Order: sequence, then structure tokens, then C-alpha cells
Amino acid sequence: MTAIKGSFKAWPVRFLSFTGGLCLLAAVMVVSLGLGKYPISPKEILAFLGQSWFGAAWLTDEQMDIFKNIIWNIRFPRILAAALIGSALSVSGAAYQAMFVNPLMSPQILGVLSGASFGAALGMVLLKSWYAVQLAAFAGGMAAVGLSVIIALSWRVNSTIMLVLGGIISGALFSSLLELVKYAADPYNQLPAITYWLMGSLSQTDLETTFRAAIPICIGITVLIFMGRHINVLSMGDEEARALGLNVSRIRLIIILCATVISAITVVVAGSIQWIGLIIPHLTRMITGPNNERLIPAAALIGAIYLIVVDDICRLLLSFELPIGIATSLLGIPCFALVLRNARKGWN
Repeated sequence: MTAIKGSFKAWPVRFLSFTGGLCLLAAVMVVSLGLGKYPISPKEILAFLGQSWFGAAWLTDEQMDIFKNIIWNIRFPRILAAALIGSALSVSGAAYQAMFVNPLMSPQILGVLSGASFGAALGMVLLKSWYAVQLAAFAGGMAAVGLSVIIALSWRVNSTIMLVLGGIISGALFSSLLELVKYAADPYNQLPAITYWLMGSLSQTDLETTFRAAIPICIGITVLIFMGRHINVLSMGDEEARALGLNVSRIRLIIILCATVISAITVVVAGSIQWIGLIIPHLTRMITGPNNERLIPAAALIGAIYLIVVDDICRLLLSFELPIGIATSLLGIPCFALVLRNARKGWN
């Protein structure tokens, strides 16, 4: 009874913390809408939104046309995509780390990023429709994880270590196949497109693709958030989880499926963006502690804010746009080195 009462008492604090995180995320998104080669002040953004939604007459028709093109058609899709991708990679990384009880786990450990990259590259060589290329990327990511699971099951050992080893084998295989596709691609047209896409970029995102990706990403994140208590139990070990009545195989399969799907979709939207799924869970764990009921929703918010800010830096730092995958890698290495000093405290 004491534990139950304590849990109920903690809910208002969690709700207020989550609400504060959402407000901060909304503020970052509004500020980011005004950043770019054509700066727009927050006052003008709010005036545009008020006139679009409520019919106020604060801006001229010419200003409304300019802001509509810049805000809705160019900046809003990539900011929304950055929020979704940052949340998806952070949540999947947190789920993998807790489930495998390994602080070095990340979404690419089961080969999902390698498989999705191979599928997209193969689609660019063989297919003409961009939508077909996106489907090929998603299929490649799922195939890589499926191969990891098959390899693990083929040894008939119910162990997370075998699943990790299967992921390493699968990732290496699809990385090799990716290099083969790049070698066979047209060096003047196809190879530059493949190389640029693999760097990770939000410059080609559009509302249709973003909204199409938002539905499964939000569903997957929601499922993992509500499974936070089960992930806590799994992190204690399989024997303890079975003793508490959990179907370990089923729960692990659901977690892997959700984390894999949302990770593969991020590659479909913006190419390969790494380090987020490794760094953000560690940073969040230092703030919230190891309880996944708090960690996973917090990681979703922090990951979204982090990638939006990184995208702003990519757009404004240089005269040309820096691919976001390169930026996350350059920022991720020193950040991980700094976080690693205190990560063990949060992990315990």
C-alpha cells in the first residue's frame, strides 16, 4: 500500500515535469521556425499563426504569402521531422539499453540502420520513384533485424547476448552489401545521391512524408512509454522477470519490434543519423534516474529538442547547409566522452 500511495503521489510531479518539457519543446519549435537565411521574429510567427487560425488582420496579404511558403512549406516539415526522429532514436536507444542491460546499446546494434541504408541505396539504383525508395529502406531495416533474430534463434539459446551477436553479424552483412551497391552505382548520378543521403539530411523533407511517418513513430513511442514498467522488470534479468509472471519472450519481441520500426522509419525520412540513440538516453538517465517509466518519455522530449537545435546549427553555422548526420556525429563524440564520466551513476 505504501508503494502504491507513493506512486500516486509521484504522478502530479511527473505530469508537471512532462508538461514543462512539452512547453519547452513547443518554444524551441516556434523559435526555430524563425531561424534561417530569411529571419522571422517570434512576434511575426505568432501573428501569422493567429491570422491563419483565427482570421485576425495583422499582416498584409504579401507577408502572409511569404510566411506561408517559408513557415509551412519549408521550415515546419523539417522541424517536425527533426522532433520525430530525435524522439524515435532516443526512445529506441533507451529501450534497447534497458532491455539488454548494456549502456553501449543503440538502435543500430541490431543492424536496422545498416539494413535500411542498404535498402535505400538499392532502391536508388533500381527504382525510380522516391516513395518506392523509402519503402525499400524500411524493408531493408526490418530485414536486417529479422536476420538478427533468426541467427539468435538458430542457436537455440534464449540469451540477449546471442541476439546482440546476431545484430553484429547482420549489420556487417548489410554494410558489405551497401558497399557493393555503391561500387555498382553510376558514379556520376546515382553514387553522389546515395552518398549524400547516407550522410543524413532534413533538407528534402515534406509535409506528406513527415505526416506519413509521424503515425507509426508516435504509436511506437507510445507503446514503449506504456511498457516502461515491463522494461524495468526485464532489466533485472530474465529469471526475475519470469518469477514476476512476465512472458519474457513476448515482451522482448514487442519492444524490439516497436524500437526497430521507429528506428527504420527515421532512416526512411532523413537517412542515417547516428549517436542520438546512444547519447540522449545516457543524458536523460542522469536527469531522471534509471526508472524507465520516467526515462522513456523524458528521452523522447530531450531527443526532439536536441535534434531540432542541431538542425538549426546545421542551417545557420556555415554559408552552406551541413548534413545533420555529420553534425550529430561530430557533436556526439565529445558529448559521449563527457557524459560517460557520470553515466555509471545514472545507470546504477
